[in-house]
Amino acid sequence: MKSWPLVGLDEIFEIARGGSPRPIDAYITDDPDGINWISISDATESQKYITKTKKRIRKEGASRSRAVKPGDFLLSNSMSFGKPYIMGTHGCIHDGWLVLTPRRKDVDSDFFYHLLGSQTVYREFERRAAGATVKNLNIDLVKTVKILLPPVEEQRRIAAILDQAEALRTKRRQALAKLDTLTESLFLEMFGDPVRNSMGWNIQKLGTQLKNIRYGTGSPPEYAESGIPFVRATNVKRGTVVRKGLKFITEAAAASISKCRLHQNDLIIVRSGVNAGDCALIPQEYEGAFAGYDLILNLDAPAAHFYNYLLNSTYGKKLLDPLTRRAAQPHLNADQIKDLALISPPNQVLLNFMARLQSIDGARRQQEGAIAKWDNLVAALQHGAFRGEL
Repeated sequence: MKSWPLVGLDEIFEIARGGSPRPIDAYITDDPDGINWISISDATESQKYITKTKKRIRKEGASRSRAVKPGDFLLSNSMSFGKPYIMGTHGCIHDGWLVLTPRRKDVDSDFFYHLLGSQTVYREFERRAAGATVKNLNIDLVKTVKILLPPVEEQRRIAAILDQAEALRTKRRQALAKLDTLTESLFLEMFGDPVRNSMGWNIQKLGTQLKNIRYGTGSPPEYAESGIPFVRATNVKRGTVVRKGLKFITEAAAASISKCRLHQNDLIIVRSGVNAGDCALIPQEYEGAFAGYDLILNLDAPAAHFYNYLLNSTYGKKLLDPLTRRAAQPHLNADQIKDLALISPPNQVLLNFMARLQSIDGARRQQEGAIAKWDNLVAALQHGAFRGEL
């Protein structure tokens, strides 16, 4: 381990919070001479720099906010911020941002971009926020974090290594995104535009395709540290079940909700909440799991693959969204799902679609596995780099 000084972030940066003139709508302007108003929506996961904004504010609003300039670092004050952003333009920030302005010249932007977004620093934020009712970043919390500060030449060397690793990881993610585009192209090639029904498929109510439809439990049993997977609405993403945040129940608890047991190729649809209408095809690894407050649809496997894609598409969302808005809380029921009038291609076509989907899904799993390895590699490189071991 190299001998670098331990330095507080407040010795390296001037740390301040943004400010919001209120009511903010009174200060938003379309005037091209207005000042950039930087919101969370101006930053995306793939960005490093914020160079433009969707909105501007008038100069009198800017006087009640916080000015930022190129080279400043922005952090969302939410503990879920995940990464920093470097300002590539001038503007003003609201009180959902913290700004870190370098106090000294021995600060390499690329190095601190990696450092501030690393698990090394994030764990320090978490440790210092432990016990707080609302775990948000604030000036005092960030100021107390100390880091090992290498000479600027070493900062640049480390940043170059981490940049290369990040570039390779990004290429993997781009390849994964292309698979989603490939699936969309495959659907349009085989089935045409479902809005216009350009291929003239039969239209049938979804209920005629179902073997049965069941409700998941409205009162989930007590969770356990391990046991049988319990799939909640938060696990339904991109047409499948994701493991993040997965809960478990015991065999004894499962016995009381046997109607909620899932089987491979079941289709589950989230019944209520902000993601009402999201659906997922149950993969083999979740055979025998249980579902929460969902609708569970049992179809032949080819139809399940087809309708999973169709209902998760933009077209499907436009069909389902109005149905969820009939109550104060977004909500779906079994009758609404059975009454959906959808294109119904022949089974042989659906079999062909399922086979080609499974081929794409195999490639997707390979890419996801490669990305997971790159995530681990980047985390290990960061851990070593910021301890003086790279």
